[in-house]
Amino acid sequence: MTIENAFHYYSIGNRGGRIEMNEKAIPIKFGTDGWRGIIADDFTVPNVRYCAQSLAEYLLASGQAGKGFVIGYDTRFASERFAAAAAEVLAGNGIKVALCSTAVPTPFISFAVVHEKAAGAIVITASHNPGDWNGFKIKTSDGASAPTGVEREVESRLPEIFASERVRRVPLEKALAEGLVRHLAISPAYDRRMLDLVDIQAIKDAGLTVAVDSMFGAGIGHFARILAGGKTRVKEIHGERNPVFPGMKQPEPIAKNLGELCAFVPKVGADVGLATDGDADRIGMVDEKGRPLTPLQIFALLALYLLEVRGERGAIVKTLTTTSMLNKLGVMYNVPVFETKVGFKYVAPLMLKHNALIGGEESSGFGFRNHIPERDGILAGLCLLDLMAKTGKRPSELIEHLYRKVGPHHYHRVDIEYPAEQRQTIVSRLKENLPSKLNGIAVSRVNTEDGYHFLLSDGSWLLIRFSGTEPLLRIYSEAPSLEAAKALIAAGREILKV
Repeated sequence: MTIENAFHYYSIGNRGGRIEMNEKAIPIKFGTDGWRGIIADDFTVPNVRYCAQSLAEYLLASGQAGKGFVIGYDTRFASERFAAAAAEVLAGNGIKVALCSTAVPTPFISFAVVHEKAAGAIVITASHNPGDWNGFKIKTSDGASAPTGVEREVESRLPEIFASERVRRVPLEKALAEGLVRHLAISPAYDRRMLDLVDIQAIKDAGLTVAVDSMFGAGIGHFARILAGGKTRVKEIHGERNPVFPGMKQPEPIAKNLGELCAFVPKVGADVGLATDGDADRIGMVDEKGRPLTPLQIFALLALYLLEVRGERGAIVKTLTTTSMLNKLGVMYNVPVFETKVGFKYVAPLMLKHNALIGGEESSGFGFRNHIPERDGILAGLCLLDLMAKTGKRPSELIEHLYRKVGPHHYHRVDIEYPAEQRQTIVSRLKENLPSKLNGIAVSRVNTEDGYHFLLSDGSWLLIRFSGTEPLLRIYSEAPSLEAAKALIAAGREILKV
């Protein structure tokens, strides 16, 4: 079967040309960051068109349509075809589209919104989800993820659109010929922006050997291109498109997926390993000995780089799943630290409100001041390299330097799949057994804003929450030792009986 025939098969998702609907729900539901679904199940070309039609009507009703829209996509199966389908619908509603000419990282698309002065963007990506997923994300005029209110506005129009099968579209070739759609190559402008934000020349001159794992995703080739022409060398693995993401359940730069990079770093004598997820808005890091850093360590190093090496000052915004090291750095450098729920859509507004220096989350997504209020794995990686270039330290030495300032902090996380019908049972079990102590340490406070966040008297913490995009129960912890962090996870599982 050719890819064209396979796409035709996978994109139908209907019977006799009509969307199969049941009485339960429309198969488009926005979660933590956009709508995600299984390709050929609910993520189909017809459903993407319905979603794009609803967005178009929202833009027209809110008076934003005249500014145009950016559409971009990642390297997943047929992402370019889904992006083209969305572009045809916006064009059919009279909204001009700048359609990315190739797969690019999500932060490039967010940057394109600002660069093009557009009303926002559609990004076809499922980020770090498994390869049979794809997604539809909406960005606003500042490049940030659409707030819940905007997503609900789009959702609210869908029932009537589905019922009437109302979709206005113009075939892509015709839309291109009429100037309703144009192709956009955003990488050159993004590269120029990096020169303003990071000392790229210092990284080039440092003579580093940088191992990069692009995880078959949208980050392919970008570090090598930006750092070309100097003494620093980039050696890339998984640098070709493969929507199956072989060797990993999902393209997420966490320890269990970094085995090949961990082996590759010492094999080639690299000073550091960097990894980006499927749409390159997140960053992973491996030290020179082939050991993965945790996202919490990476976040603290980025904050230390901005505060100590660059001497900048400004607020830090973090989700409740991230490290208390940031609070200690905040006190040390006299900057405020704001905490919010999980999801960068909650981080971004606080970054804008407080002109924050950096904002980040436990999933290794970090945003920076004077750029876009959105995660950027490429910029985060460049900042980490600049930190190494400026200090002359390799990752293990940077962690030692960090711990001398804030003390040792160790993090652990477990993801547990569960049948959807058991969710309420698990929640009830936790509510009925709220602990006053965990591993003999008193619980000083419980935050229920986003799950159950237990803060302990010794500064350790345990968080239990449900994923907003997948049928997963996530349990997180941070403690002075890895053993203590794992023990907290075990205590949480005992309460939940999972």
